[in-house]
Amino acid sequence: MMEWLNDAHNWVALSFLVFCALAWVLGRKPVEQKLDGRIELIRKEIETAETLRREAQAVLTQYKKQQQEASAEAKRIVEHARQAAAEIRRAGEEALAATALRQERQMEDRLKRMEENALNEIRAYAAELAVKATAEIIAAHMDEQTNARLVDESIRELA
Repeated sequence: MMEWLNDAHNWVALSFLVFCALAWVLGRKPVEQKLDGRIELIRKEIETAETLRREAQAVLTQYKKQQQEASAEAKRIVEHARQAAAEIRRAGEEALAATALRQERQMEDRLKRMEENALNEIRAYAAELAVKATAEIIAAHMDEQTNARLVDESIRELA
């Protein structure tokens, strides 16, 4: 055994074993606690990441739904705008047609009045010409005696 005690390799080996035993006994708990703490921290980070992933997925789903709703609303707005434009165009065409018809009737009425005025003027002119012509004919063929007789008849008829 003396030889064993004098050999430096044995002392190194023994020292290493004592060191390992002491490190195991004294350092095992702190190392395990440190590793357990790290494991727990990693576990919490994984859970947090999973929770964030689920929340992100829910938000993504919600945004997709909102985007679809907005797209549908935009389609409804465009369709409503087209219908309103068609209605406005139709109303404008109807108003234009009504205005044109009203103006046409006004022009027809105006032409009728102008025609009636022209006819009345022509009749008045013709009557005036007839009276002048009659007066000239009567003046040319009437003598004093006929004139006196006509005046006397007119006076009798008035009475």
